[in-house]
Amino acid sequence: MASNTDNQDLSNLPYIPLEPFTGTDPAGGDALLEDLNVWYQAGDISFMIMSTAFVLLMIPGVGFFYSGLARRKSALSLIWLSVMAAAVSTFQWFFWGYSLTFSHSAGPFIGDLSNFGFRNVLAHPSVASSRIPDLLFAVYQGMFSAITIALATGAVAERGRMLPCVIFMFLWLTIVYDAIACWTWNPSGWSNKMGGLDFAGGTPVHIASGAAALAYSMMLGKRRGHGTHELNYRPHNVTHIVIGTIFLWIGWFGFNAGSALAANMRAIMAAVVTNLSACVGGITWCVLDYRLERKWSTVGFCSGVVAGLVAITPGSGYVPVWAAVPCGIMGASFANYATKLKFLLRIDDALDIFAVHGIGGLVGNICTAFFATNSITRLDGVSSIKGGWLDHNWIQLPIQLADSFAGGAYSFVLTCAILFILNLIPGLHLRASEESEILGIDDAEIGEFAYDYVELTREVLNDVEGDNMSAYSAEQPAVHQGQGQYGVAISSGMPGREKIVNMSMPLTGHRMYGQGSADQAQ
Repeated sequence: MASNTDNQDLSNLPYIPLEPFTGTDPAGGDALLEDLNVWYQAGDISFMIMSTAFVLLMIPGVGFFYSGLARRKSALSLIWLSVMAAAVSTFQWFFWGYSLTFSHSAGPFIGDLSNFGFRNVLAHPSVASSRIPDLLFAVYQGMFSAITIALATGAVAERGRMLPCVIFMFLWLTIVYDAIACWTWNPSGWSNKMGGLDFAGGTPVHIASGAAALAYSMMLGKRRGHGTHELNYRPHNVTHIVIGTIFLWIGWFGFNAGSALAANMRAIMAAVVTNLSACVGGITWCVLDYRLERKWSTVGFCSGVVAGLVAITPGSGYVPVWAAVPCGIMGASFANYATKLKFLLRIDDALDIFAVHGIGGLVGNICTAFFATNSITRLDGVSSIKGGWLDHNWIQLPIQLADSFAGGAYSFVLTCAILFILNLIPGLHLRASEESEILGIDDAEIGEFAYDYVELTREVLNDVEGDNMSAYSAEQPAVHQGQGQYGVAISSGMPGREKIVNMSMPLTGHRMYGQGSADQAQ
C-alpha cells in the first residue's frame, strides 16, 4: 500500500528542520546572526518546560505535607521554609550552583566557575543531553536543587530558628548538594564514570536530604517535652498531608519522566513505573499499619505513596514496568520499619525524613542494581548501559552501594560541620528559645498563623484569665502552665472555665509519618 506522503512535497511543510550542532561558541551562538532553534525539537523543549513546572509544584507539596504532620502552632513555619527554599536555591543555582554542578569543564568531584552567574548558559547543547540547550537544562535541574533543600529543612520542625536555616540552605547547597550532584550526573563525575546508575536523584536528592535532616535533628536536639505526654505526635491536619501528597505525586511525573531530557519512549516508561510504584507503596504502608492498629490510616497511605516514589526514583529510567511493584513494596516496607531508628539513635527526627528519604533512597539504589536493564535504557534511542543483575552485570550492586554510602556519609558529616560553625556565630544559634518553642515557631519567628482561630483562641483565653483575676482578686487562682496545643495555660483553678481552657489541650496518641508502631516503641 502506498504511503499517504508519497505525493506530498515534504520541503514545503511548516516546520524547522533539525540540524546538528556545529558551533564553537560556548553560548551556542549569537541570536542576532543565526537561528539558535534549529538544533532542537520543539516537542522536546515543550516537554522539558512542562516538566520543570511540575517539579516546582513539588515544593509547596513538601510544605503542605510537613505542615500537616506538625502541630498547629508551628504549621506555617514549615510552609514558609519550603517556599523560601525555592527562592534561596534559585538564586544560589544562578549565582554558582549550576556552574559547580554541570559546567562542561568539571572535575570528578565538583565543577568550576566557568558558568558563574549563568555566563555562556544559552543555546549550547547541555552537558547531559544534546537534545536540549544549556539554559533549559539549567532551569530544570535548578528545581531539583530546590526540592532537595526543601526536604532537608523539615528537620527544624517546631524548634529551629528561621534565619540560621536560611543561611544553612545556601551553604549546604554549595558545599554538599552541588558536589554530590556533580559526581552523580555530570559525565566527568567519579560515580558517573564508575558506572553508577541514578536516573533522577536517589543519592543527590533523597539520600543527601535524608542524611542532612538526620544531622540537623541531632544538632538541634530533641523538642521540648520529647518522650513525655506533653509532646503531641498526632498530625494536626491530615487534609494538608493529602494535599501535599497530591502535589508531590503529580510533580514526580516531571521529576522522573522529565529526567529523560526529551519527549521519548523512555520518558513514558519512567512515568508509568513512577505511578505504579507510588500506588503499590501506598497500599503496602497502609496494610502494615492496619496489621498493627486495625485502622486504615490516611497518613500511612500518603507516607507509603511518598516512599514508593522515592524508591523508584533512581531506577525509573532503567527498570521494566513489573519492577515497579517490588520497588514500591520494598521502599514502603523498609521506610515504615526505619521509623523506629530514631528511637535507637535517640535523635528526634520529628517528621521521619531520614526513614522515608534516606532509607527509601538507599532501597531505590539497590533495586536499581537488581532490575536495571539496557533494553529500557535504549528506549530513548541513544543511551546504553551495562545493566544490572537482570543483564548479569553483578558488579552493579557494589557500585550502587558505594555511591549511596559515599553520598550519605558526605552529606551527614558536612551538614554537622556547617551547623556547628553556624551555631558559634553570634545571632545565628540554631535553636529557638524555650519560650519561643512553647509559644510556637509561627508566632515567635513569623508573627503569623496558619489558622485564624489559633490567635482567636489565645485572645479568648487571655480575656478569661483577666476576668478571673478581677473577680477573684482576693484569692489568686492556681494556674498551672503546660505546653498545650497553642502554648498557653492549659488548666485553671477557676470553676466553670474548664470547657474553654481545655480548647488548648493537646490530643492524645502519636503518629508522625504514618509510622505504624514505631512510636509505640518509645
